[in-house]
Parts: sequence; structure tokens; C-alpha cells
Amino acid sequence: MKSLRKARLRRARGRRRLTVVLALLTALFGTVLAASAAPAGQPPPRPDLTVPVAGLNKVGLADWAKAQLTADTRRRTTPPGPVGKILSGVTDTVRRLLQAAAPASTSTLVLYDTAGPYGYLGELYAMATANLGGHFGTVTAKPVSQYTAGMLGQYTATVYLGSTYYGGDLPDAVPPALYQDVLASTKPVVWAGDNIWNMGNAVGVAQFTQKYGWDPTTSYFSDGGSIGTVTQVTYGGQALTRKIPDGQDGGVLRPNVLTGAGYPPVTTVAEALDSSTGKTFPWAVRSANLTYLGEIPFAYVSESDRVIAFEDMLFDALAPGTATQHRAMVRLEDISPDSDPAQLKTMADYLYSQHIPYGINVIPVYTDPKGVYNGGTAQTVTLAQRPQVVSALRYMLARGAVLMEHGYTHQYGSVDNPYTGVTGDDFEFYRAHVDAGNNVVYDGPVAEDSALWAQSRVTAGLTAFTLAGLPRPLLWTTPHYAASATDYRVFGQNFGARLERSLYFAGTLTGGTADPNRFIGQFFPYVVNDVYGTKVLPENIGNYEPVEINNHPPRLPADLVASAKANLAVRDGFASFFYHPYYPLQPLIDTINGIKALGYTFVSPAAL
Repeated sequence: MKSLRKARLRRARGRRRLTVVLALLTALFGTVLAASAAPAGQPPPRPDLTVPVAGLNKVGLADWAKAQLTADTRRRTTPPGPVGKILSGVTDTVRRLLQAAAPASTSTLVLYDTAGPYGYLGELYAMATANLGGHFGTVTAKPVSQYTAGMLGQYTATVYLGSTYYGGDLPDAVPPALYQDVLASTKPVVWAGDNIWNMGNAVGVAQFTQKYGWDPTTSYFSDGGSIGTVTQVTYGGQALTRKIPDGQDGGVLRPNVLTGAGYPPVTTVAEALDSSTGKTFPWAVRSANLTYLGEIPFAYVSESDRVIAFEDMLFDALAPGTATQHRAMVRLEDISPDSDPAQLKTMADYLYSQHIPYGINVIPVYTDPKGVYNGGTAQTVTLAQRPQVVSALRYMLARGAVLMEHGYTHQYGSVDNPYTGVTGDDFEFYRAHVDAGNNVVYDGPVAEDSALWAQSRVTAGLTAFTLAGLPRPLLWTTPHYAASATDYRVFGQNFGARLERSLYFAGTLTGGTADPNRFIGQFFPYVVNDVYGTKVLPENIGNYEPVEINNHPPRLPADLVASAKANLAVRDGFASFFYHPYYPLQPLIDTINGIKALGYTFVSPAAL
């Protein structure tokens, strides 16, 4: 018994190396996640949730940023030539289409760029936007080049993501009809990023400024020759972070707001801080039917990031009557047949005493195929073989817990993927390796990946629960949040919802083959129906992690509470986190008390 306790303590030391934060700011350029080297004789770190859940994979933003700023400088310094024919007024037919009532259910049209060397960015950003739109109702996503006159009128609101800078050698791919329809319509339009200046020129600067009160043709990404260092966005009374590495920042467009007679008022919806000068300027403005954001906020995000502002702004366009409420969720993570029943009961007693419902993420089979933690002897244990653990799980279920399946074995075969091959350490549905720079690199789906293979894992896991006499889990969380598009669809077919962060692969919107090497990771502040057709419950403030890992600071209760505070900017949002029950109870108590003090009410994952 003493040796078993020692083994658990050794595993716990490894597990204390887990973190979610590492994925948040290193997600570009090869999906790297730093992993600290373990001292000799001790297990390597267990890299929990090591997917780039808040950024882009294998996307060259340095080159994109350079191209964008070069084009913007050329636009500033090149005298305007003949504008050409200003777009004429809309026809009666188009006017009727624009004024037509949208469908009874809330609907969103997402338009995105596909042209130019960085055209692939458009689909990634569109998937992220479509997922958010899935909170409100149906979503239709189209390349902007497919827009036709009057289409705005068919939807509750439209979002255009300007990720390709049109001008110079790259002709404008936005149909003139979109420019004209935005000006003529009263339907809400959210425009993020590039090409708003092309609309100004197309419809006429005078017409644009008279309706919207600012001049996009004299608005630029730089001020005094520099984009500055924009580090903060203030929205809804919350100071949100903006952390873009040097050389990756394409800047934030600074609207030239006009004052005086003849110009309507412009509302600053969110304000950016340039910390290099101390100056502030509008990060997002609204007038008439147009809300404009000076950037697309999906790169290099974190739990307290300015993307929160965009997530809430969609309520103004799609559900302005939404009442304010703030809900919280907690789940206990990486419970397996190897878990300590006493620790589980301690957590259950505390949560029950506070009347807090919670999720329990259970891995039904524990395996150590190389005996890494078992003296070199292979070991596999099922729930049915650990009646004390099963008894603890029943104890938790009787006290407000919701049973969730967290993979089948939470590891892959008998190989290091990328660490030890042991349950809880490694990926199950995705391959990864550690490079020479000690970074975890995502290699793609496992070799046998298919709908049949993924279903076999899910079915085997469900069978293990049944054999242990436990009920069928209600929800699913993907091990380390990483799987293929095929796998995610299988999970959605077996469970009512996933509670997690997810990867979304290029090719998904177009109906083509998903590109396993190019994807965007995303987490949500509210429940969404994503582009895989699955309900996804939010996990948006991360987890407790007491140690520093590769220059990433610890994530303590105060950090989780700070992220919960930032998410108060979302009028109907969540503060959802997870906690490993092998840690002491006190940090969980501190986190829950801090979140409660902000006005959040804890709810059950099963209620969503």
C-alpha cells in the first residue's frame, strides 16, 4: 500500500507540470507548446490540453503583417487617382430584398476573403465567427466573392471578415453589390479588418461619411509611421489584453472620426490603448447599421483577450434584447481507475456543501503499456477492476456530479505521444512529437484515423462504464482537446454535447477534405453549435496550475478569477474552468469563492 501511495505521489508530481496556458500564446507557426524537461529519474511533464486552442496552426502571420502594412503605407502615400464611377443607387428589386424581414429564427451571414497569398486565413476566421454565430441561430458562411445583390436582407445580420488587403497588385474581390447594400440597408453589419476604405471609395466618400460619420479612406493602421504597441482593449468596463509578438502584428485601423455639422455621431464601442505612446483610439465604432472593428481578433488570444469584446458585440447585431446573466461551471479533470478515491470524495464533499453542480471527466481505462510508472511492468486497469474508484464516482454522482467521458485511454498505443504512452499524459486521437527546441509539435491525426476507428474508441469507453455499473456519460471531452474533423463529428453523434476547446480545420466550410496541417483553435464564452454540427459547452478560463513551465507563469486562483472578471464583458457569458482532484482542496475553494464574488452563479453542465 505504501508503494502505491509513492507511485501516486510520483505521478502527481508529473501532473503538476500540466498547463493550458502554454497553448494560448504560442499557437502560430507550427502549433508549438513548450514542454519542460523532467529531472533524471522522474516522469516527464504531463502536458494537459496542449493543443493550440486559441490561435492558428502553420500560418505565416509575420509575412501577412508585413504585406498588410506595406499595402497600407502605399495607400497612404499614393495620391488617389480617378475613383471611377461611384456606385449608383439600388434598384427597386434589390431594395425590396434588403428590406425583407429576416427568417423567424436568428440567422447570420458570414462573408470571408479567399483571394491572394493569404486567402486561406479567411476560412479559418470564418469558422471561428460561424461558431460564435451558432450561439444565436443558423449560420451561412460564403466567400465574399459569392455575394449577390440583396443578400443582406435574407439574414438577421451580416459579418464580413476583411483578412485580405485589396489594392495595388491585388484587385478588389469584394463585389460592388456588397458595398452598395451595406450603405442602403438597415440590417446590422459587422465589418472587421480590411477593405472598408474600398467601400468608402466605391459608394462615395461623401455618402459614406454622411451616413456613418467617419472617413475610412483617411483611416490607417499606423499613426506617425508606426502601428505602435496596442496592448489593451477596454470594453464593457473591462480591460482586455492584446498580446501580439513582435513582427506578427498587422496593426489596428484607427478610424478618422469626423465632427461638425452634417456628420452623425459615432459611438466608440471599444477603445484601444497604444502603450508606446499612452494614446487611446477607437478599436471598434458603431453608427447607423455598421459596426466596424479595426482588426480580426482571432490570433494570439487568451482567456482575458480582446476577442471577448467581439464575442459580446454579436449580441447587439443578433440578439440585442438578451438579458444580462453570468453563469459559471467547473469540472474535475482526468479521473481514471488510477485515481485516489479519498481525493475524489474530498472534492465531492466540498462542492456538495456549497451546492455546486459539476462535471467529472472520467477516463474509463488506465494503461501504462511500458510500465513507466509501474517498475517496468505493463499495467492496464479498467473501472470494473477498481470498485473503490467506482464507489467514489457513485458518491459524486449522488452529490451533484455529471458523468462525462474523457476519451477511452487518453493515450495512443505503446508509443510516446509525445511523452510516456501513459493514460493522462498523451494524446489519444492526434499524433505529436517533441522537437529539438523542446516544443510539442502537432503531426496530424493518428494513422488509423477514420469514423469507424473513432467510433470504436467511443464504444469501448461506453462499454467500460457499463461493465463498471455506471450510467452512460452525458457529455464528451476530447483528450488534450485534439482530434480530426472526422473524430469530432463522431463524438457529436454519440453525445449531446462536447465540453471543451476544439480545433477547426481548413476545408470544413468548403466541403473539401479537411487539411490536418492548417487549423484554428477556439474556445467559447457561451454555448455554441459549431461547424461540425455539435453543441459545444464553454471552457474559457483554463485551469489551476501552480508551477512555471518554460517561461509561462503559474496560473493561480487569482489568475482564473481575473479571467472570469474579464468575461463579465459578455452579457450572457460563462466563467468555465476545470480542476485536477489530485491538487489540494484550497486552491479550488479560492477559485470558486473568487468567481462567486464577481456575481457568477454555478450551473450544471447537464442543464445546458
